[in-house]
Amino acid sequence: MPQPSAPRKTLGRPPRISREEIVETARRIVTEGGVGRLTMRRLATEVGSTPMALYHHVRDKEELLVLLLDDYAARTLRRPELPAHPRERIVVAATAIHEALAACPWIVEVLTADDLMSTSALWFVEQIVDGLVECGLSLDGAVHGYRSIWYYTAGEIVVRTTAARRRADDDRATYREQVFADLDPAELPRLAQAADRWAPLTAEDTYRDGLRALVDGLLAGR
Repeated sequence: MPQPSAPRKTLGRPPRISREEIVETARRIVTEGGVGRLTMRRLATEVGSTPMALYHHVRDKEELLVLLLDDYAARTLRRPELPAHPRERIVVAATAIHEALAACPWIVEVLTADDLMSTSALWFVEQIVDGLVECGLSLDGAVHGYRSIWYYTAGEIVVRTTAARRRADDDRATYREQVFADLDPAELPRLAQAADRWAPLTAEDTYRDGLRALVDGLLAGR
């Protein structure tokens, strides 16, 4: 007796998706595999839709990354209580940005695109620029000062996070450790003297100390 044929799948519109679902799925992809694993094609597959359907919600991958930044900032950035002195407000606002971003492994890959930013973080930028102006810089000088603080903050996160990831992926001695083990004290006396302590010293969290030194330099003579 012939078996009834299986019902044929009907082709129709892909299931409706929301921007919230897109952002949530994209966040999971970058958290698990990094920004390099996030493509519109993979994202469409993960949400059970098509790349064309995604473009009704986001223009391209760059806009999607901005949405991820906004989502992360909205969930994690908390406005701290600011001290009265403008110099201290600068330090507190910049430290809050640093702490929030350093806690997110994938964020460093997005930070390398200097024009991508979260509007949720602009309040912190305002506090830094305003603090620099109140300390005596012109508005132009304050913007330049903020840029220096931002580059220091983003660079510190990128270097520290990338180094930690490399150490986690490979437990062999790093190239730097091999080089420092064979330093010639006659040629590089200071480095040879600190060679055995170099790794733990450079692993210490000195962000706030460096930030204060940078702010002091920006405001020198004011």
